[in-house]
Amino acid sequence: MALSYKARKRWSLVILVIGLPVYLVVAVTVVGLFERPPIWLELGIYLGLGIAWALPFKAVFKGVGKADPDAEG
Repeated sequence: MALSYKARKRWSLVILVIGLPVYLVVAVTVVGLFERPPIWLELGIYLGLGIAWALPFKAVFKGVGKADPDAEG
Protein backbone atom coordinates (compact mmCIF):
# COMPACT_ATOMS: atom_id res chain seq x y z
CA MET A 1 0.00 0.00 0.00
CA ALA A 2 1.49 3.32 -1.06
CA LEU A 3 1.48 6.30 1.28
CA SER A 4 -0.39 9.42 0.28
CA TYR A 5 1.49 12.64 -0.36
CA LYS A 6 0.34 14.10 2.96
CA ALA A 7 1.39 10.98 4.89
CA ARG A 8 4.82 10.92 3.20
CA LYS A 9 5.31 14.58 4.05
CA ARG A 10 4.42 14.00 7.71
CA TRP A 11 6.58 10.88 8.01
CA SER A 12 9.54 12.61 6.39
CA LEU A 13 9.26 15.42 8.95
CA VAL A 14 9.10 12.93 11.84
CA ILE A 15 12.08 11.00 10.45
CA LEU A 16 14.18 14.15 10.06
CA VAL A 17 13.25 15.85 13.35
CA ILE A 18 13.21 12.82 15.65
CA GLY A 19 14.81 9.90 13.82
CA LEU A 20 17.94 11.58 12.52
CA PRO A 21 19.14 12.97 15.88
CA VAL A 22 18.46 9.63 17.57
CA TYR A 23 20.34 7.84 14.80
CA LEU A 24 23.31 10.22 15.14
CA VAL A 25 23.56 9.61 18.89
CA VAL A 26 23.37 5.84 18.38
CA ALA A 27 25.99 5.89 15.61
CA VAL A 28 28.43 7.99 17.66
CA THR A 29 27.86 5.79 20.72
CA VAL A 30 28.46 2.57 18.78
CA VAL A 31 31.64 3.90 17.14
CA GLY A 32 32.77 5.27 20.52
CA LEU A 33 32.57 1.82 22.13
CA PHE A 34 35.69 0.76 20.28
CA GLU A 35 39.15 2.22 20.25
CA ARG A 36 39.27 5.21 17.92
CA PRO A 37 40.17 4.08 14.38
CA PRO A 38 42.26 6.17 11.96
CA ILE A 39 40.43 9.28 10.73
CA TRP A 40 39.96 7.95 7.18
CA LEU A 41 38.37 4.75 8.50
CA GLU A 42 36.15 6.67 10.92
CA LEU A 43 35.02 8.93 8.07
CA GLY A 44 34.26 5.85 5.96
CA ILE A 45 32.25 4.31 8.79
CA TYR A 46 30.15 7.46 9.21
CA LEU A 47 29.60 7.79 5.45
CA GLY A 48 28.56 4.15 5.23
CA LEU A 49 26.19 4.50 8.17
CA GLY A 50 24.72 7.65 6.64
CA ILE A 51 23.99 5.91 3.36
CA ALA A 52 22.63 2.84 5.16
CA TRP A 53 20.31 5.11 7.16
CA ALA A 54 18.92 6.89 4.12
CA LEU A 55 18.24 3.90 1.84
CA PRO A 56 15.23 2.44 3.71
CA PHE A 57 13.50 5.85 3.75
CA LYS A 58 14.05 6.67 0.07
CA ALA A 59 10.40 6.00 -0.80
CA VAL A 60 9.19 8.28 2.00
CA PHE A 61 11.32 11.23 0.91
CA LYS A 62 10.74 10.82 -2.83
CA GLY A 63 8.69 13.70 -4.26
CA VAL A 64 8.02 15.42 -0.94
CA GLY A 65 9.58 18.70 -2.10
CA LYS A 66 7.27 18.93 -5.10
CA ALA A 67 3.71 20.19 -5.25
CA ASP A 68 0.94 17.84 -4.16
CA PRO A 69 0.05 15.75 -7.22
CA ASP A 70 -3.47 15.11 -5.89
CA ALA A 71 -4.30 18.79 -5.28
CA GLU A 72 -6.81 20.38 -7.60
CA GLY A 73 -5.98 23.51 -9.55
